[in-house]
Amino acid sequence: MLTKKAKYGLKAMVHLAGVRPGETALVAEIAASNQIPKKFLDAILGELRNAGFVHSKKGKGGGYMLARPPSDIGVGNIVRALDGPLAPIQCASKTVYRRCDDCTDETRCAVRLVMLRAREAIAEVLDKTSLEQMRELGESGDGVRLLVGGEAVRQAMDMA
Repeated sequence: MLTKKAKYGLKAMVHLAGVRPGETALVAEIAASNQIPKKFLDAILGELRNAGFVHSKKGKGGGYMLARPPSDIGVGNIVRALDGPLAPIQCASKTVYRRCDDCTDETRCAVRLVMLRAREAIAEVLDKTSLEQMRELGESGDGVRLLVGGEAVRQAMDMA
């Protein structure tokens, strides 16, 4: 499950994607617009700065801005920077793989095999979605349908 830190980080990054290139946004402005506790957002933006996703500027005209165009920033990379690997369990991770102590045959472990599929599905969506696309989905007013696609999903949502 996505932590609040990653959720707030994504909201802040979407906010920054809406700022004109070369301009900055104040932490207080981002926090207020997105209902994020300012102190928590300060820490999150610090992590995103250290990961190379944002730049900060001090003094007059200071604040935060994206380090690269939003079309060049993958949502999956933001999530990994804030929450770590996408895999639900370590034996399904590509970056921090560790075999389970209780596993006798991981090639036949049903739990691992399903979690590998879950990890791949999550990565497929997050790694193929740029910050720019994420922002556009939010602005479209029909983002869930555009993102998920598929007739069965559309029908299920129409019934809801």
